[in-house]
Amino acid sequence: MPSNIAVYCGSSTRAGQAFLDQATAVGKALGQRGHTLVYGAGTIGLMGAVARATHAAGGKVLGVIPKSMDHVEITYQQCDELIFTDTMRQRKHIMDERSDVFVVLPGGFGTLEELIEVITHRHLSFHDKPILILNVDGFYDPMITLFEHFVEHQFAKAKHMNAFEVHNSVDALIARLDEITR
Repeated sequence: MPSNIAVYCGSSTRAGQAFLDQATAVGKALGQRGHTLVYGAGTIGLMGAVARATHAAGGKVLGVIPKSMDHVEITYQQCDELIFTDTMRQRKHIMDERSDVFVVLPGGFGTLEELIEVITHRHLSFHDKPILILNVDGFYDPMITLFEHFVEHQFAKAKHMNAFEVHNSVDALIARLDEITR
């Protein structure tokens, strides 16, 4: 069943080709299944790769971006729906509200902040939406180790580690997404 899939990922133009290929593969899979990509409306880095691939495979793209970041070279003008917000907080709120599933690809501080927020909101029962992390080549291993450190020192509960799923390949992530969206 087609769903709205939020994808959080990096916009760095310096991301390696392997990361761009992963984003492209995820976008292609979303489009082939008729899903709508919900994302930050960027044209560069993994953000641009996932959006272009979703469109090329027949999916729809919903972009959400603060007005202050609307530059021709940044905003993906081909979005099927493009929403401009006043703040980053509004951007994240709209993305959260419009999404059925959260997928997290490699990225930097912004991606990490988005992931932490959806995990925290799930802990607080603000939503019960699946959170799927793509961890190809151990990209997120240090973060997962940090989360385990939180549990070890009792700043987080062990059950909170179940708030998200870690998948070590695009194929595994897409297979799980297929199960969720049936």
